[in-house]
Amino acid sequence: MTIKARILAAAALCLALPPAAVAGAPPHYAVVDRLHGADGGWDYASVDAARARLYVARTDAVMEVDLKTGKVVDRLASARRAHAVLPIPGTGLLLETDGNSGLARFVSGDTGAVLAELATGRKPDAAFFDPATGLVGVMNGDDGTVSLLDPTTRTLVGAITVGGALEAGAPDGKGLAYVNVEDKGMIAVIDLRARTLLRSIAMPGCEEPSGIALVADGTRLISACANGKAMVVDPVAGTVVATLAIGRGPDAVIADPARGLAFIPSGGTGTLAVIDTRQAKAIRVLASVPTQVGARTGALDPTTGRLYLPAATLGAPAPGAKRGAPVPGSFVILVVAPGA
Repeated sequence: MTIKARILAAAALCLALPPAAVAGAPPHYAVVDRLHGADGGWDYASVDAARARLYVARTDAVMEVDLKTGKVVDRLASARRAHAVLPIPGTGLLLETDGNSGLARFVSGDTGAVLAELATGRKPDAAFFDPATGLVGVMNGDDGTVSLLDPTTRTLVGAITVGGALEAGAPDGKGLAYVNVEDKGMIAVIDLRARTLLRSIAMPGCEEPSGIALVADGTRLISACANGKAMVVDPVAGTVVATLAIGRGPDAVIADPARGLAFIPSGGTGTLAVIDTRQAKAIRVLASVPTQVGARTGALDPTTGRLYLPAATLGAPAPGAKRGAPVPGSFVILVVAPGA
């Protein structure tokens, strides 16, 4: 079986699994452990469930954690302001976006060896894998484009011009993707096959949308806003159908379809919003879990239901900066687990 066939088969299997019915009340969540790592900044995190590995994009490296043993590898691969580390299903490959160099790099998940480097756009940031096309989308935050990469050939195969400051994106598994446009308070809808911008969805009252995820069997989007709100959007109608109160300064929406939940970590307030997504017409916040100021991104292990939130104690921000530098010796990954 070719690499592309393995990618599509693994992704199709994931999409074919229906959201499991959640009997009774959802579990309570709490911080149960802290994994320590090297000093420095961080951005997005991801989990390769098949390999039981957590990856964190760090300032100068790709960080790896063995979720079975807890072993931390601070430098699986070097980086120049990494923003995302994305496992490619069924391949053992990682896609790392290198913000300072303008490169996206395919990296071996086994050895950390760089297998290919591709020039994308200015400040490649978040990334997603689309199972319908087998392509990776990379949001270039400073030039308003989405680069399309083929992990089979490890080549750049196209780009979609969106415009604005792009943040995270979410594919629908059918060839479309939804991308947050931070400076316009909207979601861009793009066609990955036609490689074009289709339309936009306005989100009045949403400041600087960042994280985004499809929930409720693909019938709703949740977009996290910097001003303590999350917008629930009907992607077909193109309208906001609900506004949720969350913490300030989020940077991710983490979906757990098997448990009918979503999570939004908010670094400004040090809280994790637990959101019930079992009914599309009744999406609501169930709880706000205390975490740590600075914990704004994270990843879910779908096997255990545990979440992993990078964080550190932050110093005072410099004039004009969003946040301060991490205090030496304070970087941790918070382990948030479901309980009774």
